Amino acid sequence: MSTSPPPPGAAPHHLQAPAVDDPREVGGYRVVARLGAGGMGRVYLAHTPGGRPVALKVIRPELAGDPEFRRRFAGEVASARRIHGLYTAQVIDSGADDPTPWLATAYVPGPSLQQAVHTYGPLPVRTVLLLVAGIAEALQEIHRAGVVHRDLKPANVLISADGPRVIDFGIARAADAGALTGTGLRVGTPAFMAPEQALGRPAGPATDVFALGALAACVAGGVPPFGTGPESAALYRVVHEEADLGAVPAELRPLLRHCLAKDPAHRPSTAQVIEAVRSHPAVGGELRFTEDWLPYRVATELRRHADAGLPVPPPGAPPVPPPGAAPPGTAQATALDAAPTASAPRAPVPAGAPGPPAAQDPPPRGRRRVPAPGRGRGRTVAVAVAALLLGAAWALALLDPYGGGGEDGEAADPAEATAGAPASAPASAPSVAPTPSAAVPGYTAVHTGTELTSPDQSYEFDVKAGRVVPQETASWYVGRSAAEFYVPESSDAYVLPVGRQGLADCLKGVDSQPVTALPFATLRAGRAFCVRAQDGRDVGIVTVLTAGPGEGPVKVSVDYYRRGG
Repeated sequence: MSTSPPPPGAAPHHLQAPAVDDPREVGGYRVVARLGAGGMGRVYLAHTPGGRPVALKVIRPELAGDPEFRRRFAGEVASARRIHGLYTAQVIDSGADDPTPWLATAYVPGPSLQQAVHTYGPLPVRTVLLLVAGIAEALQEIHRAGVVHRDLKPANVLISADGPRVIDFGIARAADAGALTGTGLRVGTPAFMAPEQALGRPAGPATDVFALGALAACVAGGVPPFGTGPESAALYRVVHEEADLGAVPAELRPLLRHCLAKDPAHRPSTAQVIEAVRSHPAVGGELRFTEDWLPYRVATELRRHADAGLPVPPPGAPPVPPPGAAPPGTAQATALDAAPTASAPRAPVPAGAPGPPAAQDPPPRGRRRVPAPGRGRGRTVAVAVAALLLGAAWALALLDPYGGGGEDGEAADPAEATAGAPASAPASAPSVAPTPSAAVPGYTAVHTGTELTSPDQSYEFDVKAGRVVPQETASWYVGRSAAEFYVPESSDAYVLPVGRQGLADCLKGVDSQPVTALPFATLRAGRAFCVRAQDGRDVGIVTVLTAGPGEGPVKVSVDYYRRGG
């Protein structure tokens, strides 16, 4: 199911003001906003000295300190810079030898396929076919440079008015080292892996063709063709079972089954895929991304972002706040303003000062979404961003209203709440409370006190269902990295004061003091935070039971409320 689209004329809200610990400049590029975070690092919107926007990926410190990773990263970036396809996001610069490696790519004006499908549902047949042809052409260029993508999935394909753009090609291989994967950083996404990749065998161009078939099945049918659930179960189905294409329109199935052949030798080449699309009756023999290639609602959303611009700040000026955010000094303050505590007001934090100590509440930040790894939440970062130049003046247009906020479907049956949890992460059955919350009329407590354990970073908390699931599989979630929690970019978060864990406190705090980060340093055992979907229908309160920096398990208790029952 899909969430309701933003109202006409509404400004995008996911431009995240840089946090205190975010850099202000990397490799000569001025950082304007934080766009997300994931397994390999953080992604920022930045500008060249001349004012052109770029997507800037800064690698995690623990990876930067690994010599094997740095060697692989430098080699993969060098290969990626040779790729110049029209359907790829061009790699334009890098600092592979810098103390903290980074990578700059072209800025793409559109959401990821994953975000679009989560918001608007499966895409029509003609749109899917054109996407397949465009992505296949991108893969041709990638393979021509001797690179295999290895992590092609809906989160790694952005939508633009003139076709798709494939991102993160080949970079995943840099993390494919035993010292790194042993810490919880995995390469590839099980639901879109080819059998040979799942078995640890060498990956080749046919590996990406298999992923293209799985991607197309997902965006056409709304669900991955090998299902969801525990990572091990998805990998088993990829290797041993045929893809379930029951939700895919019949006219797409022959091509997708060909791409999803278990034997790499039996899959079509990218050229054969393009020719199959060209000859498909739904396309009519012509591959063109005309104005009507996207569904009306998606195309309208792209135009809305193109019209919602912000001026470039002059050198040395503070970062631009998100559209609709209150200026510094108001209730919705920037990252450096102070938050009053229950007992006494707190002095403002000077610019550049370190964050608050663990014993204090976090300061309020600019109204921005707590960074999510992609909902590029896979093992690599999926950069979903947007910007346009409008005439002589540039305009900043951020894309991700799609984010992956709560869907309109009902919560899972409590009896099924633990069905998808990994064996190492037991989840107690949610305690169902079918009566509306007395504290906040109109909200119903769907389940409360549900204890969940995420064994490592590859698992997230499905707030609606009250269970632990692999990344990429929950409709509305709370995830965790080695140092912090994260929520969908289409949702707001708020850290509850000590001693307050009620729904009324949560709703009030989200409106007045949303936060940009949910670090373990602040959220020690006993602390709680809340997350609210952008439409206000879904609210979760997460109480931390055990958490700490590192790759180990994180245990929480989850309360889930829904407005309107």
